Amino acid sequence: MNKQERTYTVLRDRIHSGAFAPRARLNIDGLARELGVSAIPVREALRRLEAEGWVRFQPNVGAIVAPVDATTWEQEMIAVAILEGAATADAAAHLRLSDLSRLRKIAAEMEVVAATHGDPVKFSRLNRRLHATIVARCGNAYLLELLEQTYLRLDRIRSTMFAYLPERFKPAITEHAHLIDLLESRDQAAIEQYARWHKMQTIAAYRATREP
Repeated sequence: MNKQERTYTVLRDRIHSGAFAPRARLNIDGLARELGVSAIPVREALRRLEAEGWVRFQPNVGAIVAPVDATTWEQEMIAVAILEGAATADAAAHLRLSDLSRLRKIAAEMEVVAATHGDPVKFSRLNRRLHATIVARCGNAYLLELLEQTYLRLDRIRSTMFAYLPERFKPAITEHAHLIDLLESRDQAAIEQYARWHKMQTIAAYRATREP
């Protein structure tokens, strides 16, 4: 990986994870010194990130992390809730005992993270792995394609809200435990309804932070 690509990857991952918060200033010279490169690869990386929607350049300010577009984020999260609910229900009929064991193991890891250092990036990574393990058993290829496209659109806004909604840690753990129990029961109607509701709780929590 050359310097330009490495610089881009580091900056993208920091924004993606929430290490660089929305509206944070991105000082080109400071980043260049930290990463051990000249200003050129940093500037090129920031322009590339700007084209992808992660960074904005403001007059008299310079580069900043693009703020969360709350309206677009909510609309895309609603789409994910609908699609993921359907995919989760479809997957229930195809889940193996080994899948259920893996889900419980991931859920237990999330509980440990929440109880110890509370790392939102690690918690989010485990959260994605849990849901990916479920929907991987969905037999509807077109539904999975739509879901993946929506995930990608959502990632351009903010990959995880756990960095900004730490209060979702404990409820998410409880909700995952119930979802796994439902998956074991194979009740597809109840699974779809609950999986959709579970995803909508993140939207509700985010809305609550914006209330005066």
